[in-house]
Amino acid sequence: MGLDIKIPIGLMFSIFGILLTVVGLVTNGNDMYHQSLGININLWTGIGMLAFGIFMLLTSNLIKRGKIEKDYGIPEDQEKEKV
Repeated sequence: MGLDIKIPIGLMFSIFGILLTVVGLVTNGNDMYHQSLGININLWTGIGMLAFGIFMLLTSNLIKRGKIEKDYGIPEDQEKEKV
């Protein structure tokens, strides 16, 4: 099957993460953060979403290259070397 759901999910989280991080950086020190005890929620949520999106994209890329096997076992080329 050629459908890898990690790519669109990774792209969506990365794009929204970038947007929220930029908004958090632009509005840093604004009065609206007094409700959240002075924590810049937009910045930290954006960084978390960006990290998750990048993780999803990297894992989908590693699986496509064959570095991680579908059964999470030893890749076939390393199995042949041991025998």
